[in-house]
Amino acid sequence: MDAPEDKPVRRGTARFAGPGWWVAGGAAGALAAMIGWQQLGPQPVAAPLPTGDRAAMEKLVKETILANPEIIPEAINRLQEKEVAKLLASNREAIQKPFAGAWAGAADGDVVLVEFFDFNCPFCRQGAADVDRLLAEDAKLKVVFRDMPVLGPESERFAQASLSAANQNRYRKFYMSVFQGQGVLSQERLIRTVRQAGMNEAQVARDLNSKALKGEIEMNLSLGRALGITGTPSYVVGDRILSGAVGYDALKEAIAAARKGQTTNA
Repeated sequence: MDAPEDKPVRRGTARFAGPGWWVAGGAAGALAAMIGWQQLGPQPVAAPLPTGDRAAMEKLVKETILANPEIIPEAINRLQEKEVAKLLASNREAIQKPFAGAWAGAADGDVVLVEFFDFNCPFCRQGAADVDRLLAEDAKLKVVFRDMPVLGPESERFAQASLSAANQNRYRKFYMSVFQGQGVLSQERLIRTVRQAGMNEAQVARDLNSKALKGEIEMNLSLGRALGITGTPSYVVGDRILSGAVGYDALKEAIAAARKGQTTNA
């Protein structure tokens, strides 16, 4: 599921159908403006062009693009970055506010890494180890986990149980037990994981049919769609969305960039 970062990352994602965030009205006009003016460099202040000079200006822009085709992807990337930043800013509270105990790290962390994942996703297993390493190394990092089951009924069942774990302050234990364990997701595996996490089994049984927990999962799915997230794992950190098993180094770099950006804007 590809969601944009500085440049789209396509490594290791479990996919599901969903619209891309970049489909936005007026994008063509904004892109043309960026290409026509920003990429040509600073322009001297001048009176508005006469109407008759419009064709000449369009010809100049066209010739510039043909002579420097590399400015097109650069302009698109800049436009995408701006749109992503707007999208994240308008949804920041919903993205970063965890459900009950579905978070780890520093309660008042200066950077929040949000992970959208599916317990049935093999790439999420890889990502879990990266996130665990980051938490161990970075005392100021907060990680918020958003269950986004997109890979079938067992994904949904485990997501429901994990939210029960969040209510019982056993979320992290449940999460790591699943990703460090072996075997396909099943009823037997779920029972074993619940016991390994030290959860109240009777409460889990009730929570598997909880409308409130199902509503939380639906909210995560809707939030993912709103952000253009079309697969797992996907991460939100600062003003970036990273899609796929991008790896420890990419996540660490994104965290550092978010931290630097906050310092610069302070």
